[in-house]
Amino acid sequence: MIGVIDSESDCADSAEWAFPAEPGAVRTARHAVRGALRSWGLDAVVDVTVLLVSELVTNSLRYASGPIGVRLVRQNSATDHTEHGPALLVEVSDPLPDPPRERVAAPDDEGGRGLHLVAVSAQRWGTRHGKTGKTVWFELALPGE
Repeated sequence: MIGVIDSESDCADSAEWAFPAEPGAVRTARHAVRGALRSWGLDAVVDVTVLLVSELVTNSLRYASGPIGVRLVRQNSATDHTEHGPALLVEVSDPLPDPPRERVAAPDDEGGRGLHLVAVSAQRWGTRHGKTGKTVWFELALPGE
């Protein structure tokens, strides 16, 4: 892990990490995300969040060569102006400017399902360009809040 930022404010909890583009990054990202969500009491979304982060970090490792950023933001609809109620915003960034493309995987394909998993699991998702690459983001509804 290159770095971690963990902060709390009146409007949101957030955590941010940067991982080297090395094979162990996926495992380390899963562990970091799981720990942050459990510390915030968000056990209901731990498994799906860890799965989707794992898929996106794997994509970054496959195609990019620079550091991979992962950011979690616990959004509150009243203070963060979210349209769909309380949500968890998850962002995975890498230095590759090309946006990912959702593929249709054949039943026997070994890969090609990551973005489809994001699309069917998240209430919203997308990509945006940054100064030095791109960010793939998704939102998960926070039940019971």
